[in-house]
Amino acid sequence: WATLGTALLLTLGAAAALGSAAAPGAVGSLPSSSESAAAARLEQQLPGHRLSPVVAVFTRTDGVRLGRAGVAAATSVGRRVASSAGQQAGPTVVSQDGRAAIVAVPVDSERPNSEIAGTVASLRDVARASAPPGVAVQITGGPAFGADIAAAFDGADTTLLAVTVGVVALLLLLTYRSPVLWLVPLTVVGVADSVAGRVTAAMGQACGLQFDAGVISVLVFGAGTNYALLLVSRYREELQREESHRAALRTALRASAGAMVASNLTVVLSLLTLVAAAVPSTRGLGVAAAAGLLVALAFALLVLPAALALVGRGVFWPFVPRPGDHAGVRGGLWHRVATAVSARPRAVVAVSLAVVALLASGLVRTRIGLTQTEQFRVASESARGLDVLARHFPTGESQPLTVVARTAAAAAVEEAVTTVPGVVRATATATSASGLTRLAVVAGAAPGSEQSRDVVRAARAAVHAVPGAGAVVGGPSAEDLDVRTASSRDLRLVAPLVLAVVLVILVGLLRALVAPVVLTIANAGSALAAIGAGTWVGTHLLGFPALDVNVPLLAFLFLVALGIDYTIFLVHRARAEARAHGTVEGMVRAVSHTGAVITSAGVVLAAVFAALGVLPLVTLGQLGLIVGLGVLVDTLLVRTVLVPALFALLGDRMWWPSPAVLPLAAAEGAPVLARV
Repeated sequence: WATLGTALLLTLGAAAALGSAAAPGAVGSLPSSSESAAAARLEQQLPGHRLSPVVAVFTRTDGVRLGRAGVAAATSVGRRVASSAGQQAGPTVVSQDGRAAIVAVPVDSERPNSEIAGTVASLRDVARASAPPGVAVQITGGPAFGADIAAAFDGADTTLLAVTVGVVALLLLLTYRSPVLWLVPLTVVGVADSVAGRVTAAMGQACGLQFDAGVISVLVFGAGTNYALLLVSRYREELQREESHRAALRTALRASAGAMVASNLTVVLSLLTLVAAAVPSTRGLGVAAAAGLLVALAFALLVLPAALALVGRGVFWPFVPRPGDHAGVRGGLWHRVATAVSARPRAVVAVSLAVVALLASGLVRTRIGLTQTEQFRVASESARGLDVLARHFPTGESQPLTVVARTAAAAAVEEAVTTVPGVVRATATATSASGLTRLAVVAGAAPGSEQSRDVVRAARAAVHAVPGAGAVVGGPSAEDLDVRTASSRDLRLVAPLVLAVVLVILVGLLRALVAPVVLTIANAGSALAAIGAGTWVGTHLLGFPALDVNVPLLAFLFLVALGIDYTIFLVHRARAEARAHGTVEGMVRAVSHTGAVITSAGVVLAAVFAALGVLPLVTLGQLGLIVGLGVLVDTLLVRTVLVPALFALLGDRMWWPSPAVLPLAAAEGAPVLARV
């Protein structure tokens, strides 16, 4: 009661102290050190820098040419739309085929998303009311696209939380086979998620972090439920030996706490490697997720045992474990699997590695990077408008490059960029009193394509060569290139750091060298297999056009860091069993004891990540799919089959150079096994 009361007071205190904190409303991927970010900062010196254009796209509903009447209607509607925004409309631009026209309308984009969304909705209402019969109009462009994104996420976090809670509740109910027991861990984890949400939101505001709160919630629920499954499983086991449920709980907590802490610290330290990332959203996610998981561990170690101690043995009703119920581990499904694997380790290792390689082959020829319209699974007026615009205008018309240069060299910069292959035209759009000029550069390549990135590279080379211009190239296509470059750099830097963290923690936990190296390699192979399998399923079965640039790093991190959880749960038990039964038999007994709980934990974690699929962002759907599949591969193949086979193949050499896990008989004076 004292522990639960203290936890309640701290929870209420956190709610009161941090109640005003809100999770970041926008998540950015553009590194502040990139050239695109430098261009955006220079644009702040130009007049009208707060204004960004939305684009009204006009076509005939019957698909024929607009004609004079249609162009006149577009001009009239564009002026009415601009007037409702308190701005002046740009000139009416007609496509070469005469079937479409566009009018740019500037809006104040340096406002909260909710205000911009309201403005865009009002502009669309005016456009529809003003358009004559037979003329279709869509409002698209940067601010309109942002408004549609915000609308798509309305209520999404609530839906995600509801789906996550429902999935966890159902799986806990099936796992425990008790109408009561599942309520205890679910309540504890739910409160932990609430506290973690407030703590990470406050950290985000104080430190300027950018992260997706939905991913934090999924991590807290997944990890917290896994810790609960591990503790309750050992608690049930001890209740079959102990008369006192509190004595059984103390034993279970002492036996489980080491694995829980090691598992948590592995994930936390792995997440903290993301502080080395250049992408702001990736860096912020690492810090916030680490804090959320520490909250989950605190609740699992302190609050959950107190709750279980309070409710007693009867919480397992109707299958209440009693002393004497323990029938040993032999004869069960997991014992039979472990025994069969250990009997033919070479064949099992060969087949397992072949399966891993086959799954990883899904990465072959995978396209990396989504265009703006491919990033969201929900239909929107902005996306339809961009499609119409791309059919009738140069595809770069909707997202021109921005070149900012010194005014004295602006003419030379304009001439240089105009000669770049793929550039349609360059136009000076603004000049500042501080001596800067902005050029809008329209390219013929589709935004987000490799051709558009080639144009950005060539444009940068051209303008950088102009003496004294100090020119920089920004805009959406340039930002796309910079984000891709930063994401690739982060993957090459962070992935080895994550593996190093995992290796060091395993060495410290197992006090050995061979086993940590073998397990880290197996874990990395499992992660690559999962990314390959998830990519293949997403591309060929779910219709994802490509893999988002941020997914490979985040998926690899989560798969390695979370997958090592199950390695720690299993090998921590195997090391203890090996002291009495030897390495091979110890692993068999460890699989027999932990097979059910690891499988349950893996299914729960996979289902929780799969819940990200309810969100409209393709990136999160891909992340949930890959991590969900990866956890199942790791649980059912790597942890249940490959790792036991590797232990059977290498035997006592796994623990080299530590003698700490020799069988008790050897420790008491019997000859040491020759293989050690």
